[in-house]
Amino acid sequence: MPVVDVDPDELRQLTGHDEKSDEALKEDLFALGLEFEGETEDGKLQLEFGPDRLDRLSVEGVARSLRYQYGDDRGVYVPNTNDPDWTIVVDDSTPDERPYVTGAVIRGVDLDDDALDSLIQLQEKLHATMGRKRAKGAIGIHDLTMLKGAAHGEDGGNSITYRGVAPDGDRFVPLDSDREMTPADVLEDHPTGETYASLVEAYDRYPAIYDDIGLFSFPPVINGRRTEVSTDSRELFVELTGTDQWTIDRMCNVICYALDARGATVEEVEVEYADGRLVRPDFEVDEKTVAHERIEGMLGVDLSVEETVDLFERSGLGAEPSDADAGVTYEVSIPPYRTDVLHPLDLIDDVGRAYGFNDLDPTYPDVATVGGRHERSVHEAAVRTSLVGLGFEDLLNFHMISEAENYDRMGVDPGTDVVGGGEPVTITEPYSEDYTMLRTWALPSLLMVLENNTHRAYPQDLAEVGLAAVADDGENTGVAERRTVAGVVARNDATYEDAKARLAALCHDFDADLSTPATTHPTFIDGRAAEVVIDGETVGVIGEVHPRVLVEHDLELPVAAFEFRLDALA
Repeated sequence: MPVVDVDPDELRQLTGHDEKSDEALKEDLFALGLEFEGETEDGKLQLEFGPDRLDRLSVEGVARSLRYQYGDDRGVYVPNTNDPDWTIVVDDSTPDERPYVTGAVIRGVDLDDDALDSLIQLQEKLHATMGRKRAKGAIGIHDLTMLKGAAHGEDGGNSITYRGVAPDGDRFVPLDSDREMTPADVLEDHPTGETYASLVEAYDRYPAIYDDIGLFSFPPVINGRRTEVSTDSRELFVELTGTDQWTIDRMCNVICYALDARGATVEEVEVEYADGRLVRPDFEVDEKTVAHERIEGMLGVDLSVEETVDLFERSGLGAEPSDADAGVTYEVSIPPYRTDVLHPLDLIDDVGRAYGFNDLDPTYPDVATVGGRHERSVHEAAVRTSLVGLGFEDLLNFHMISEAENYDRMGVDPGTDVVGGGEPVTITEPYSEDYTMLRTWALPSLLMVLENNTHRAYPQDLAEVGLAAVADDGENTGVAERRTVAGVVARNDATYEDAKARLAALCHDFDADLSTPATTHPTFIDGRAAEVVIDGETVGVIGEVHPRVLVEHDLELPVAAFEFRLDALA
């Protein structure tokens, strides 16, 4: 989850609530679903965000949500926009791999150091989330006064051109450099170019944006130094390129709303494609319908129509109730910066937060039975208890992971028969490159924890009982899920025998017979790995983790580990 640094003084200023203490702000932010993670050295609050509310990736977005929560703002807000004076012309030479562009002109913005830092942070957080590390969408922000637009149209407007450029073509001076470079030079010799080279190096022609002077932006890699934004900048040109028009349009909206909160004026930009024109930013208000009965049923409270409309408006939404034979329904208006509202349940969640989840009274369902723990849950709890008794620290990791963490860093090839080598269940449109598939085994998650805990004292003995899944055409869903048990023993003298002793004790607790015939597995050292055979069935693997895998995870001491199917202990 993204963590954003927010200056509490700036938050008080933007909300107009100077009386709020830091502790009061933390409570209000928690009510919005923003968790306090600590403070930076200069006193900024570090807030962890859910990946759904990307409009809160800046102090301006957080302040907007708080003003709605306080009741200072209500309903849907759409910034006023000036008519377009600038056009982005998309040339036929634009790379097919990155064909889309959007943008906006910002006028009258007051960029002090805090505002500029917030804008840069928002840009990078959007890159990391919606932009998929710039692969799906990348943002360029330029000082408009340093651009010279080409004459365009009968009304004397200005234009810039999005086109392709040969790798060794036109030169420009990139940010953080003092010499002219070709795009190929940037990828080879510039630190930022080296970081993002993989995004474009396979293209025959690279994406580039030109004004009447020449090349000034090399998306998605780096901007030119000529148009660098500073605290003296008062007019900005925002351009975004990417592989999906909807994504970059929504990223543009989030930036425009943040700058509008600083008192800036948004000016439209025309985007001229070969097959038509678009006017951007796209501030069209979306609408969805939700029934009053469903809101009350989901939240478990009785609400009048007036109260419900009030709660919608305090969520930054608009709501028009309509009478129907089946009861009242609401036509809910959704502002253009909200990228997360996909379903009526998202609307109900907003109503619940505005009402206050802490104010909801728990009630028993109106059914004739009382719930209890599922037999599987009871069994999992018993296994966890045994693992804790054996000295392990019980963990609960994300079930989603990346292909690199699940396979490459563990030395495992997808589609192989080894433990962890099943076919991946991938996410079609992941929000982050860090979570693109369901994990096929839990051991990579434990090694990631060890990697993040190298500053902690040893020994570190970790275990998890959790979900693993592989693609399986034999299942109705196409996915075979299973519960898995994994454990790691990390210490300066960790050996295969340490892991096996713990595993044997765990099997003894459940009256299961264990045997460990030798085997090979790419994650483990040859000669120090074995199958886990419980009650005559091969269900997992155990061994000493290979030095290659340890180095990959920056671990400087031995690790012994095991993983097997939970149902083997049933």
